[in-house]
Amino acid sequence: MGDGLADRYAATLTKYSKVVVAVLLVATAVMGAGAANVDAGLSITGFASDSEAARQLDYVRDNFAAGDQNVTTMQVVVRGDDVLSKESLVDTLRLQRALRENATVGPTLRDGQSTVGIGNLVALAGANQSGPPPSLAAQIETVESMSPEEVDAAVDRVLDPEWSVGGVDPYRLLPTSFERGDAASTRSLLVFQSTDGDALSADVVDAQLTARDVAAETVADETFVFGAGIVDEESGNATGESFILITPVALVLILGILGVAYRDVVDVTLALLGTLLTLVWMAGFMGWAGIGVTQILIAVPFLLVGLSIDYALHVVMRYREARADDAERGPFEGMRAGLAGVTVALAATTFTTAVGFLSNAVSPIGAIAEFGVVSAAGIVSAFVVFAVLLPAVKLEVDGLLERVGFDRRKAAFGNGGVAGRIVGVGTTVARRAPLVVIALALVTSAAGGYAATDIDTSIDQVDFLPRDSPDWMDSLPGPFAPSDYQLRENVVFLNDNFVQSRDRGTGYVVVRGDVTEPDTLQRVAAAESAAADAPSVIDLASGRPAVDSPLSVLREVADGNGTVAGIVADTDTDGDGVPDRDLARVYDALYANAPDAAQSVVNREGDEYRALNVRFAVSASASTGQITSDLRGVAATVEDGSELRATATGSPVVDEIVQRGLLRTLVETFLLTLGVILAFLTALFHRRYGAASLGAVTMVPVVAALGWILGAMYLLDIPFTTETAIIASIAIGLGVDYAIHVSERFVHELDGDADAFDALDATVRGTGGALLASAASTAGGFGVLVLALVPSLRRFGAVTSTAIAFAFVASVVVLPSLLALWYRRRGDAIDVAD
Repeated sequence: MGDGLADRYAATLTKYSKVVVAVLLVATAVMGAGAANVDAGLSITGFASDSEAARQLDYVRDNFAAGDQNVTTMQVVVRGDDVLSKESLVDTLRLQRALRENATVGPTLRDGQSTVGIGNLVALAGANQSGPPPSLAAQIETVESMSPEEVDAAVDRVLDPEWSVGGVDPYRLLPTSFERGDAASTRSLLVFQSTDGDALSADVVDAQLTARDVAAETVADETFVFGAGIVDEESGNATGESFILITPVALVLILGILGVAYRDVVDVTLALLGTLLTLVWMAGFMGWAGIGVTQILIAVPFLLVGLSIDYALHVVMRYREARADDAERGPFEGMRAGLAGVTVALAATTFTTAVGFLSNAVSPIGAIAEFGVVSAAGIVSAFVVFAVLLPAVKLEVDGLLERVGFDRRKAAFGNGGVAGRIVGVGTTVARRAPLVVIALALVTSAAGGYAATDIDTSIDQVDFLPRDSPDWMDSLPGPFAPSDYQLRENVVFLNDNFVQSRDRGTGYVVVRGDVTEPDTLQRVAAAESAAADAPSVIDLASGRPAVDSPLSVLREVADGNGTVAGIVADTDTDGDGVPDRDLARVYDALYANAPDAAQSVVNREGDEYRALNVRFAVSASASTGQITSDLRGVAATVEDGSELRATATGSPVVDEIVQRGLLRTLVETFLLTLGVILAFLTALFHRRYGAASLGAVTMVPVVAALGWILGAMYLLDIPFTTETAIIASIAIGLGVDYAIHVSERFVHELDGDADAFDALDATVRGTGGALLASAASTAGGFGVLVLALVPSLRRFGAVTSTAIAFAFVASVVVLPSLLALWYRRRGDAIDVAD
């Protein structure tokens, strides 16, 4: 948009301002109507993967499922001085009865054996019963009738590795550090609830919350309850309480900064109204496009709020400057002059940021594509509202107020006082030591980029769980005082001390090919040995790794079945306990005598055996990268020198692959975006001023700020994940906006023989003042998120506010030095005429 076109645009808008307002209000109503179609139910963004690991995980779920799969497990953890004492065991047996009888919990429990604990096994051992387990009432009666010494003897029998009554490994209910013969300070009780598919019903969630109270009332020892429903409930509550606490603080901070910048209630109101309308347009677009609210899209409104504040400040401040330059200018003349001077910068900013985010639309991952499309639509909406509607509305409002006697001439922010001195630093250092400033910026940016190579890129799900609030928050008044959250501490305790059966704590190696080859089970045995040395695979208190394989199932079945034991012995030619011939016969015997157990580790289709499944309990506190590396090492042991195909899989492995794929996509897209922006700015400045190199100069502070934010993430130990990559791209998008405004204003202030430093001074005191107010309000508003109880919100606030601050410093301090040197070395004047 050349100067002549910008002038004509400004003249047309001011001439037909009433028509513009009417048309855009109708358009807003039409767009806003689409908001009613938005699915407001927040969905957790899922990222599908077409990797081999993902396909094999689906294969495991489809072919190695034994028993009822529509079950979720709730854990009741008991902590005390001796949780294997008679009193403690009786308490937890009574807890099982109380849970079954509770009106809220009972109906959600699965049919059959709905609870499993050490107390149940002790009751079986005490009754010397090896058949079907007696009723829970009989188990309670048995343990109550035993003396403490008899209970101790029964516990020792249960913990004998050769004792296998009850079908439950007692060591999976005890901490991995437990040693037989010692007193136990903690143990776990498993409670199984029926579900409808993958989703948890409200009844199941309520039951888990109720179970906490039942456990506290029934068991004398300390207890806590963990389940997926509790995670969802407490995470949601913590997010809600965080916003209850943060919203007033953010509003006061933003309104305070905008109040100082505008010093006018009318302008503050118009800016906030424009921001609201931008969000309405975004929501309307989502509704008309059929895009629902997902976790990743929550970031978009934050981007639009920051961009809206910036656009509003630039429009209003240029209008004020235009009126201040000529005492005879009224509202119409002032708006025409001011809008003509800022429209090109707004249009360039809109194009570059919108194209940057829209580049995500080609992503094969639907959630990322939606993020790019919605962001681009919102950015264009912000331009329409603040470059078209807001000027027209302000023109009408100021004209009306001046007609009734109110003086609407206001000074632009940054032309004097503290703000002027702050933004004037850029010109001062550009005069005195521009090379030093540029060198420092580039060196620190390069250091940040180098440090980024050591930034952790793994996902730890614990980092997303709410933390308990600091002590000072307890003194806040009622509605603002947060609840106590022990969820994160409880999960860390479980991950560090117990084998976890949930997806995050399970990995697999799927063996495909001719699994009846004589050496197949020998290779499985080698995999078990390799797992014992893998850091992320859990070792049980009994000393063996927590592995379920065809071999472990064979051993367990053979211990209680003479037929299977005989076949295992007959097919073991070297006496090492591992069958090494006629494996089809071994699998046949396993299916004939223990079909459910066989189905969990050996896949049979018709008369053919197609695959084996080796299941590992992995430390839920280990990184997904560590788990993936360990399981791939185990898989390589199976494959070594054979025609078998062994694939490491499981939720941690798939998560790691998806995370790295997403990260690669985002980084590639970001680099592509920088290239597109550079090309556009080069063409724009060449077309307008014959200064193509100014595009590259404008991009330098943006890249410098990127290096700084990566360095800050390294120093703050913030991982570079999909979450932080998206946040960084949002903040850098605002940084491009800042840099364009400074460069465009600088060349606009030049004439044929203008002094570069005079132009810089006018730039940083005019546009720099608007940038200061914009950066302070946006960074401050996001910065208060560090008070949140949810770590992801804290990271969002920390990374975004830091990146915005860096973008401001780069544009107002570093860019003036670059512009001064660029203009000096250019050696000729810039033609600012159309």
